[in-house]
Amino acid sequence: MNKLFHQGMITSFAYKRSDGSLVAVDEVDELDGGHVERETGDPVERIVAKMSKSLRNVVNPDDVVAEYGADTMRLYEMYMGPLEASAPWNTRDIVGVHRFLQRAWRLVIEEETGALHLLDEGDDAVERSLHRTIHKVGEDIQRLAFNTAIAAMIEFVNEATGVGLSRSQFEKFTLLLAPFVPHVAEEFWHRLGHASSVALESWPDFDPDRLVDDQVEIPVQILGKVRSRILVASDADQKALEEAALADERISELLEGLTVRKMVVVPGRLVNIVAN
Repeated sequence: MNKLFHQGMITSFAYKRSDGSLVAVDEVDELDGGHVERETGDPVERIVAKMSKSLRNVVNPDDVVAEYGADTMRLYEMYMGPLEASAPWNTRDIVGVHRFLQRAWRLVIEEETGALHLLDEGDDAVERSLHRTIHKVGEDIQRLAFNTAIAAMIEFVNEATGVGLSRSQFEKFTLLLAPFVPHVAEEFWHRLGHASSVALESWPDFDPDRLVDDQVEIPVQILGKVRSRILVASDADQKALEEAALADERISELLEGLTVRKMVVVPGRLVNIVAN
């Protein structure tokens, strides 16, 4: 099914005098956290405006690509916010997505030698996070919600950093990256030993059972105030939650000498103990 989608405008920063007239960006200096017009020394207000030659706030894509690479520029444009919303171009923010790609690279590639370092067997928590990320990114692409898809991949890399990825996990993550950063993904794919292009591969599958955590953290309250947290099975029933809460070392200390009058349990959410 085809559909028409109107994207927002990429704007830029400009500066405005107190009388409402605009000042070109190269005629303004930053001073003590504020901005002043260089010629007069008068303070000016930073605003968001259309890119124009007169304001000299036009961003040349060639300059961005030359400094950060085409993939970083693509990624930043999609990460700026909802696609339908207008957003100001802020070159300082490009560094953030560039560092994400650097972290993704270091996650599996030795910087000194360029060799892959992959786990023989993937970590189960990382595997579960990967399946959630595949599900999230796939749904977000269908909604054209590219910024939240990228946020999910950033979160996945943060979780995997310090743990590592297996070959299977790295291949699936590369397939997620491919629509967003095709050059980096292609490099990853060929380093994995594939002769064909990553662009010809199918979207990775996810296991629905992996989308739900086996365990959840539940806050335990005494008279409405959180006093501890317990880790229980995600499908724990009321009795199991009551027993786990009373068995918690911190809770048992606080209840010493008190009589439990009532326990309010919301499965999967909280346990509240009424005692005096």
